[in-house]
Amino acid sequence: MLTKRIIPCLDIKNGRTVKGVNFVDLIDAGNPVELAKKYSETGADELVFLDISATEEQRSTLLNLVRDVAATINIPFTVGGGINSVDDVALLLKNGADKVSINSSAVKNPDLINQLAQKFGSQCVVVAVDAKRIDGIWKVHLVGGKVPTAINLYDWVVEAANRGAGEILFTSMENDGTKDGFANDALETISKLINIPVIASGGAGTMQDFADAFHIGKADAALAASVFHFGEIEIPELKQFLKQQNIEVRI
Repeated sequence: MLTKRIIPCLDIKNGRTVKGVNFVDLIDAGNPVELAKKYSETGADELVFLDISATEEQRSTLLNLVRDVAATINIPFTVGGGINSVDDVALLLKNGADKVSINSSAVKNPDLINQLAQKFGSQCVVVAVDAKRIDGIWKVHLVGGKVPTAINLYDWVVEAANRGAGEILFTSMENDGTKDGFANDALETISKLINIPVIASGGAGTMQDFADAFHIGKADAALAASVFHFGEIEIPELKQFLKQQNIEVRI
């Protein structure tokens, strides 16, 4: 059985780690390099770094910061934000990223998924999807959740998988930062539709929420930010708890 992964996420704005609720009201959550080092040393399975304002500000990801974080950790490192081309990805991989996360650029140019998978391998390509329910239907949102689309969440994850995505990182915008648990109904549906790993994001508040994402949502990994950044949940304790719930994790 594949082990389930615990992934802290560094949302980066102006060089600092930030965290909000429902994608707004951002507050400072600390130095990204220091946080990355702590997570690497305390048992995180991977680390995700999202430059959350790069797309909106129409600029590339902060390479110096990516390099600094990569130099301090020894776990797989995914970087996203402002990625629009094969060249952008080549530069990030050269500066220490192991995988890249694409979101708005993939929706606007779906062939980018194919190009990246062919050039770097599917294992390198994470397609991040931000979605929320509108009139009961999950719809994809772009530019850090600011731009709604008419695209159905489930149709899009199937297309992304078919085009060569190696993983789907699904964030429920309505759960994000609420600490009310992950969107397990949507997670379970996604997990049944595709045969690539699904990362749950948005809503972690308790250790039981992580267990539910794995048991009910059938997620392969669970990503969280504020509960880790502010010390509400420590990763070693979380993993012991999950082990007690018969969830296979790397200790």
